[in-house]
Amino acid sequence: MKWCPGPGCDYVVEFVGSGRGSYEAVCDCGYKLCFKCGDESHSPIDCEAVTKWAEKNCCEAENTHWILAYTKPCPMCRRAIEKNQGCNHMTCREPCRFQFCWLCLKPWREHCSASCNMYINTSNENPEEQKRKRAKTYLEMYAHYYERFDSNDKSRKRALSDLKIASVDHLDRLMSTQGETKAQLKFVVDAWEQVVECRRVLKWSYAYGYYLAESGSRKLQLFGHIQGEAESALERLHGCVEKELGEYLSVGCRVEGFQGYRTRLGDLTVVTKKYFENLVRALENDLSEVVHV
Repeated sequence: MKWCPGPGCDYVVEFVGSGRGSYEAVCDCGYKLCFKCGDESHSPIDCEAVTKWAEKNCCEAENTHWILAYTKPCPMCRRAIEKNQGCNHMTCREPCRFQFCWLCLKPWREHCSASCNMYINTSNENPEEQKRKRAKTYLEMYAHYYERFDSNDKSRKRALSDLKIASVDHLDRLMSTQGETKAQLKFVVDAWEQVVECRRVLKWSYAYGYYLAESGSRKLQLFGHIQGEAESALERLHGCVEKELGEYLSVGCRVEGFQGYRTRLGDLTVVTKKYFENLVRALENDLSEVVHV
């Protein structure tokens, strides 16, 4: 048994699984946690990958990669120089003060601008320049996956807040404007709960994708296809429950068309759930088996 780490929750959670597969447990407060590591539920990746990803996002090593990617060494003293203006005429810091061209690294007094517009085969570049370009590629790859990880984390938190609002305020208003019971309106809550869960899965799938890309795996294209289908379905569902629902909340709003909206939102909820079940299954099986909707 473990204390639930959910915000403001005082419940104790008991894990009743076998411990051979998923360690996901759900508290009565609705919070999903991993019973093995005690953190939030992080399927489809394992606890070791979560720890590795968290360390990566906090470690100073990423600063080193930034320096390698977006600075160049002064040709005279070798200190890292950042280009923070548009001009290519660079002057090193005190006490060096060496002046050089940012593009070709030649001394500025010997520099002719025409020499910088000629293509130079990168295979002839010095090792430091090759290292800098590799670092920039690495950093851009990391930024791509982290930005999407972070964006989905923020979207999930916002959706969780919207779920709480919908469960009380929106249902009360719909009962008034549409003349339906709370039980009949459960499809709205179901849709928001699905959005919250899918944002969580999508967030962690980007951590999975980063390590797949880093390893140069040939499965990356397959991963992108499966993840992309799931993400597209989620965006349709999220847009439907977040934006279209507002048309039916105000007094004097449309009554006609609500049944069609119910069907559309319900179908999107079911289809999105299937896409994400397939995504989780595929990633947990290391993309060895793919199930199509």
